[in-house]
Amino acid sequence: MTRPRYIIYGAGAVGGTIGARLFESGHDVVLIARGAHLDALRAGGLRLDSPESSVTLAIPAAGNPGEIDWRDGDVVVLTTKTQDTTAALDALSAAAPSTLPLVCAQNGVENERLALRHHPHVYAVCVMLPATHLEPGVVQSNGAPLSGILDIGRYPEGTDEGAEQIATDLSGSRFSSLPDPLVMRSKYAKLLMNLGNALEAACGPVGRGSDLYRRARQEGEACLRAAGIDFASMEEDRARRGDLMRIQPVAGARRGGGSSWQSLARGSGTIESDYLNGEVVLLGRLHGVPTPVNEMLQRVANELARSGAPPGSLTEADLEKRLAAV
Repeated sequence: MTRPRYIIYGAGAVGGTIGARLFESGHDVVLIARGAHLDALRAGGLRLDSPESSVTLAIPAAGNPGEIDWRDGDVVVLTTKTQDTTAALDALSAAAPSTLPLVCAQNGVENERLALRHHPHVYAVCVMLPATHLEPGVVQSNGAPLSGILDIGRYPEGTDEGAEQIATDLSGSRFSSLPDPLVMRSKYAKLLMNLGNALEAACGPVGRGSDLYRRARQEGEACLRAAGIDFASMEEDRARRGDLMRIQPVAGARRGGGSSWQSLARGSGTIESDYLNGEVVLLGRLHGVPTPVNEMLQRVANELARSGAPPGSLTEADLEKRLAAV
């Protein structure tokens, strides 16, 4: 495989961290971003703040795939939220060769299915990467000693030379990355963890340790079993993480919250709950499994995003009242 140039489509928290670390280790990287973030990247580069340092990197940035001179050896790493995936794939289809490898480094399990409609070479990445993007031109990477764990495999299963090359490049760039022929098992396990994203966005960090999360996860596990979908256990996940990566403060400040929390903090107007809690709701309806907690969380998260409410606007008691009405 030709030494890849990495096109990071969505240079937010996850994409910005992956792009910055690859660029630091000597790889060709192009970031695709939009709005004020794109303007800041073009004007002053990407500032990556981490527990051990702050660096500003002059990484080339584009506003859309049509601005890129595509070439053999390019690898697209899709890091948008799932609600933006269809638009990103449409833009790629209009500008880039469909034969390029497309790597879905995203939460949820729907992106790969969407991508496979456009690209024959789709890879799935299980993303364990604590990072924050709230300010244009700035990304905080909170993982240490490594920035993240990014295991990769072909979708729907298998590995190949491409997966091995990408894993090698990531492993040389402050990540741990292994080729995993059954990487979707890990992605479904991550989906179960991400069922707490809406709770964290609505109630703050306390939501992740609540009884509502326990019940949301129980619904998720029941739906996966009813659908015959295999997923990695919590013990497997803990063993894979080990001591490779811990969430650490950056410049003395602790991380505010995960991806859904950040969507509300930025006032983006959208949130990914339709593809996290909503995935469980969908499976429940397909297989006859009740999912009242995830249905409530999906609705509440969307309402908060549409209204522009900040994270932590509700309490667990507020959500229990909403649950009683579902």
